[in-house]
Amino acid sequence: MSAIRCVVGLGNPGPKYEDTRHNVGFWLVDRLARRLGASLRPDNKFGGEVARISTDAGECWLLKPMTYMNHSGRAVSALARFYKIPLEQFLVAHDDLDLAPGVIRLKKGGGHGGHNGLRDIISAMGGNDFHRVRIGIGHPGHRDAVTDFVLSRPGRAEQDAIDAGLDEVERHWLAIQAGQMQQAMQEIHSAT
Repeated sequence: MSAIRCVVGLGNPGPKYEDTRHNVGFWLVDRLARRLGASLRPDNKFGGEVARISTDAGECWLLKPMTYMNHSGRAVSALARFYKIPLEQFLVAHDDLDLAPGVIRLKKGGGHGGHNGLRDIISAMGGNDFHRVRIGIGHPGHRDAVTDFVLSRPGRAEQDAIDAGLDEVERHWLAIQAGQMQQAMQEIHSAT
């Protein structure tokens, strides 16, 4: 059971994308930074915004790649190399079309499921053995509508559900960071 040493929130940079469904990974990292009193700052070395948090579970980096979703792996691999963080100590937070809005699932490993951010991280890191926070955003109903759907804002009810799910991740953050995934999963999965 190894502790999480870096949380990567997936999203796209800039005000145009800030409130879109595809950016829920950014939302989680922003929340953790606020909750733990950290300030995310741009760092060209990693191609993203970074902050370091310190809790009872240890030190952990927060990372928001500013490379656009399809190139998220560049920022992740740069930080991993610089701080010598192994793949299994990463937690990647991302939107998930297969889950209803606000449903949260923790898992380790697996494929990319068509998610371009995950695809690029798996490629850049040479493996998929990292932890994930899957944040449900729902599905538009037809695959041809997916791009517009993920790049648009959720409605009020969806937003409330997503916020409630992110609240659960925050509530169980120490267990997650400490690597107590089974315990955190059971509690979060029963709540969302």
